[in-house]
Amino acid sequence: MTAFDRFPEQWEAKRLLEAALAEGPAHAYLFHGPHGVGKREVARAFGRELLGTTRKVHPDLYELDALGEMIRIDAIRELRRDLHMRPFEADRRVYLILSADSMNEDAADALLKDLEEPPSYAVIVLVADDLGPLPETIRSRCQLVPFRRLSERAVREAVAARAPHLDAERQIAVARVAAGRLDRLERLLDAEAVARRESLLRQARAVYREQAFEPAAAAAALLDNARERGAGARRLEEVKVEGLELPTREAEQRVRRAQRGAEREELLAQLEELAAWYRDLVVVAVGADTAAVHVDRLEELRADASRERMLGAERAAEAVRDTWRKLEEFNLAPQLALEALFVRLARELAA
Repeated sequence: MTAFDRFPEQWEAKRLLEAALAEGPAHAYLFHGPHGVGKREVARAFGRELLGTTRKVHPDLYELDALGEMIRIDAIRELRRDLHMRPFEADRRVYLILSADSMNEDAADALLKDLEEPPSYAVIVLVADDLGPLPETIRSRCQLVPFRRLSERAVREAVAARAPHLDAERQIAVARVAAGRLDRLERLLDAEAVARRESLLRQARAVYREQAFEPAAAAAALLDNARERGAGARRLEEVKVEGLELPTREAEQRVRRAQRGAEREELLAQLEELAAWYRDLVVVAVGADTAAVHVDRLEELRADASRERMLGAERAAEAVRDTWRKLEEFNLAPQLALEALFVRLARELAA
């Protein structure tokens, strides 16, 4: 039994981390791979193993995440001040930098100095969904730990464990829609997330089914979903920080970070699903139903898909992916970006 057995698959990552525990860790690691496949939880488990603790909160375990859309230099400067403090209880200190690919240029430059000459007792673990935004100077100073999308079989096992009340056919459908990601699986099993998904898919279909379609109303529906998800994350984080005796400023930052992060995550997740819906219109139109992502909505897809709609649906999917990329990379105003997107979708898929 190893420290990572409870995490599904990710064989290469587990092999590297188990070797690090057995032989002694490097000074820095970079966990990279798709969002929602377990990188953060594995990083936290690795940190606890390095410290020899099972406690979720430990004085020698430092966790940094983006506040809003990026990690700024002030947050890295604060981490660097902490980095040069000797361990409190353990033999080493572990620093987890989540959303590391959201560091701005100044923050990355500041971190580089300590990646080049870190204190002997420090282990720095960066977690990133995308290696692209990280400078090569950062990547080259870390041991890369790759993560992959999970197999459908692994996700089906997770569905069976978390939702044994679902029949076999429904479990298969949920696993397919999750597309190898545990964060999507959680969305499909949570009642509030299911309601948000229904709202999203109503807007996806309204684009081409309703003559009086209103792009501004569709954009508002997606933003309402994001705000609802953010409010839920805020409530959960407020409960967590109550018992931690944190300084007021730090507690407020953690709550705000949880809310903003959840809102952004929900918005991007909705765009991913929106693109998948229009892609599925093309797939079903050519008779490849088994390749559809939304296998739980095949009846609606068959009603909507047509040869005449294929080209528009293909362009619509690319328009959504383009908006996703822009929202991911740039500090755009979501309301305006979504309204512009739905105007374009209505043009491509006019009712």
